[in-house]
Amino acid sequence: MATSARRTIQRPPGVGVFQFVVLSSLRAAQLIRGCLPRVDGTHKAMVMAQIEVAEGKVTQLLGPLVDIGEPVNHMGATLEDAPMVANRT
Repeated sequence: MATSARRTIQRPPGVGVFQFVVLSSLRAAQLIRGCLPRVDGTHKAMVMAQIEVAEGKVTQLLGPLVDIGEPVNHMGATLEDAPMVANRT
């Protein structure tokens, strides 16, 4: 019987459960789209992302909030078809 080495992934201090899950899933999406991993190993994208967040190699960037305005109606197009306009302050 083969023994597999399992690794326990623990959240870094100061990172809540929800924040860890969201950040890991966003990073996994990046990995799936082709971003290079920041840790060594051959794991699935979600596990690789969790390891990266746990080791502090991926962090959440908090910046100023951007106010998103209503879609603009251009030449008879519906509001859903129009581009979003961002108001920068």
